Amino acid sequence: EATTAIRGAIINAKLNVIPVRRGYWGSSFGDVHTVPMKVTGKCGSVSVRLVPAPRGAGIVAAKAPKRLLGFAGIEDVYTSSSGKSRTLGNFVKATFAAISKTYAYLTPDLWGQTVFTDSPFREHTDWLRNDGGKKDRRSRDDEEERR
Repeated sequence: EATTAIRGAIINAKLNVIPVRRGYWGSSFGDVHTVPMKVTGKCGSVSVRLVPAPRGAGIVAAKAPKRLLGFAGIEDVYTSSSGKSRTLGNFVKATFAAISKTYAYLTPDLWGQTVFTDSPFREHTDWLRNDGGKKDRRSRDDEEERR
């Protein structure tokens, strides 16, 4: 019975893998090392805020979030928590929620390529050059008046 529970836990863990976006603090020299922006995660009464930190600051967090952030590949980050953080399950889930929000924010480097089209004025310049076909109408009207 324990082996099926372990197997189920492994399958559940593999299904819940999330991408973790990392970024820089200050200039973009070297490898990415911290969270790209301030993010907040909440579970129950526990709220965890992750703040980008300069290179070399390390993971400034409690024991459980420090381990989770280390597994996520984040080397430098400041954390702030509020609520009943002694509830370890909610504390870790709030940290996980904050990490998962790193890909929720769309920054310019993730924007797709924009294809610009000509404006209608540029597209129909030949037609507009003839006053939008008014010259043709005027000439027809003049011919009708002459008759």
